[in-house]
Amino acid sequence: MLRLTLLLLATLTACSPGERPCTMMASLEGVHVDVDQTVAARAEHLAIEVCWDGACRRSSGELMPATRPGEQTCSGDTCSVTAVRTGAKFGFGTVSGLPKRPVEVRLTLAGAGGSDQVLARTIRVTPKATFPNGPACGEGAPQVKLTVAADGTVREG
Repeated sequence: MLRLTLLLLATLTACSPGERPCTMMASLEGVHVDVDQTVAARAEHLAIEVCWDGACRRSSGELMPATRPGEQTCSGDTCSVTAVRTGAKFGFGTVSGLPKRPVEVRLTLAGAGGSDQVLARTIRVTPKATFPNGPACGEGAPQVKLTVAADGTVREG
């Protein structure tokens, strides 16, 4: 009976007025890559190899065009904003089991068809927890964010 009472109290506390509700939104484990427009002009595909504890996991995918908010137009109570391509690109490689401790990431970018290598870099980084619903709603999967600069350097963040 005591357990049931505690469970009911915890449920009521979680639903008290003024608290932001937590959704079922989740996050994927993996590596997000932002590519500067100078490099992105030649790159279409990404391949990621992440290694820790003597084992490596691979992921690959297509780079997608990055956008920014464009012009806003309004008609009455309704407004809209167009998405404008920036010339940069981004991609994500899913890596299951990604730990929240240092790992080595080998990033390879390739051109059309995936045959001509545009860039290959290795960087040591530390995946961090994500909070897709905010810190009060619990921790999501760990991720790493890499940024490829115009000169081809790769950094975390």
